[in-house]
Amino acid sequence: MKLCTSSPIGANFIYVLQRASKAKMITREVLLCLVALLVVWVSHCVYRWKNPKCHGKLPPGSMGFPFIGETIQFFIPNHSLYDIPPFIRSRMARYGSLFRTSLVGRKVVVSVDPEINYQIFQQEGKSFVICYTESFSEIIGRKSLLVYHEMAHKYLKNLILHLVGPANLKAKLIHEMDESTRTRLHSWASHGNIVDIKEATSNMVFEYFAKKLISYDECKTSKKLKDNYNAFMSGLISFPINIPGTAYHACLEGRKNALKVIKDTMEGRKNCNINHGDFLDYLVEEVRKEDTILSEEIAVNMIFLLLFAAYETTSTAITLAIKFISDHPQVLIQLTREHEAILKSRESKNSEITWQEYKSMTFTHMVINETLRLANIVPGMFRKAVKDVQMNGFTIPAGWLVMVVPAITHLDPDKYDDPLLFNPWRWEVDSDQRRGYHSNAWFDIS
Repeated sequence: MKLCTSSPIGANFIYVLQRASKAKMITREVLLCLVALLVVWVSHCVYRWKNPKCHGKLPPGSMGFPFIGETIQFFIPNHSLYDIPPFIRSRMARYGSLFRTSLVGRKVVVSVDPEINYQIFQQEGKSFVICYTESFSEIIGRKSLLVYHEMAHKYLKNLILHLVGPANLKAKLIHEMDESTRTRLHSWASHGNIVDIKEATSNMVFEYFAKKLISYDECKTSKKLKDNYNAFMSGLISFPINIPGTAYHACLEGRKNALKVIKDTMEGRKNCNINHGDFLDYLVEEVRKEDTILSEEIAVNMIFLLLFAAYETTSTAITLAIKFISDHPQVLIQLTREHEAILKSRESKNSEITWQEYKSMTFTHMVINETLRLANIVPGMFRKAVKDVQMNGFTIPAGWLVMVVPAITHLDPDKYDDPLLFNPWRWEVDSDQRRGYHSNAWFDIS
């Protein structure tokens, strides 16, 4: 079929085709320009992400992928019981003792240098303040003790000393914990079955501190506070995606439900004239004072955090101590000698422990110190630089987080012979390792 271009209809048709072809070319050119601009913008963002602004020289390191950073690598589990996490170890080998990274959307400088760590804590309140990532702050609560600075932080810490300070430890806690531990040990022995030490000690610690804090008894209520804490713990170290079905979401739900139990208990306590003799009674009285900064919300979050700290860290330390002792028969022999000598000196073997006996347990304290050194229960401590800070020729920019890694000091071969070996004798008073540790370390175990 031939189109007659001399006719008006044919000429108009050709004109329309030419316009359409020209429009396609323009559209194609616009799209190419937009794609080019997008590529340039993405390239610029990636460059700026990998090369952050700094009024000085940044520590070496990698910022990972934009927004995600190196979060995925950071959350890879450490299969070693008490060695340095692989994320930290691999970057130490590549970049040295001070390196930069990005975790859950925050720019972070990681310090594994004991001297730098000491300087960071010396400058707390001046160049650095307590700060955590957004996701962790969401988990522990915006009103948690960990988010307050300077005078407010000191005031809240002093409130806690009413519960676990030296005076209360000497007068009450040591006797109550002795009784609670004896009861549990007799119960485990009478059953004659294999005991899951982590689960058993977790239950023991949780029940004791729940009673001390809010007079809570798991057997007498349907609220099941411990189940909520278990849900909270299961997602504490997880990728921060708040979607139903994820560990992070379960963690937040566990926290919300646990806070509700504590808040309901506090509401009931406000209108009650009965003295329960627990920490909550003390906080309720403190909230009622006119000149206090303590609010009900802060008090509830404080109890939540205290129970979490006691529940997880104490049970983990006890479990590791039992494993270390069972793996080292000579340690068990010396511990047995020390405690049998104390029992023989008593008028009655069924007497409760005294403060003098506790202070005389020299080797027991050495075992505790060595357990804490190897356990490294706290994987990292975070601070935020409030201004540009110079460290070892590098600049930590204002607003960046600094992550201090305690395990580096505790497992430093320059301070400890064979640092991965469980050796309580290194804590003897005349030990060079003990003297060296106290003169150089920033984190004093004993």
